[in-house]
Amino acid sequence: MPELRTERLLLRDWRESDLEPFAELNSDPIAMEHFPSTLTTAQSAEMIEAQRARWSDDGLGWWAVEDLADGEFVGAVGPMRVTFDAPFNDAGARLVEVGWRLRRQVWGRGYAPEGARAAISWAFQDPSLDEILSFTVVDNDRSRRVMEKLGMTHDPDGDFEHPRVPDGSPLRRHVLYRLQRTSWATCE
Repeated sequence: MPELRTERLLLRDWRESDLEPFAELNSDPIAMEHFPSTLTTAQSAEMIEAQRARWSDDGLGWWAVEDLADGEFVGAVGPMRVTFDAPFNDAGARLVEVGWRLRRQVWGRGYAPEGARAAISWAFQDPSLDEILSFTVVDNDRSRRVMEKLGMTHDPDGDFEHPRVPDGSPLRRHVLYRLQRTSWATCE
């Protein structure tokens, strides 16, 4: 897993010391309001291991993110392969999404777009990758603003019912945002 540095952040491999603040983040009902449920410490540990496995298997995944000023763990960000069936999946397409999850204590500091920009720039070094996606529940205005700050465009025709969210859940409907490599090249 490569390390990336931005002006204020270090995107790095996961450490044992990340589990406690990551579990705190995943158990925060406000930070997790747009997910089907909060997570336990054991589930957070499993998620860290799953991210390590993604890096090993796909060469993509979430980095642990720390504030360079004080070494504080602030969350996770990174590109991941889309592994579920959705209407926007073309047969055989290699779809990659960029995602983030940050501790509520650091919201409003611009860390999500800063970390996601670094992740996107890194991911677009792969010449076979022409597009990066991002998606969230319809009402997640904070994440949608981050997507727009990144230059992503909402694709209303791609909005979908997330297959990993239970039927009838108000969180099932997701909006799809797209970022083309050619657009990114002009934004950087």
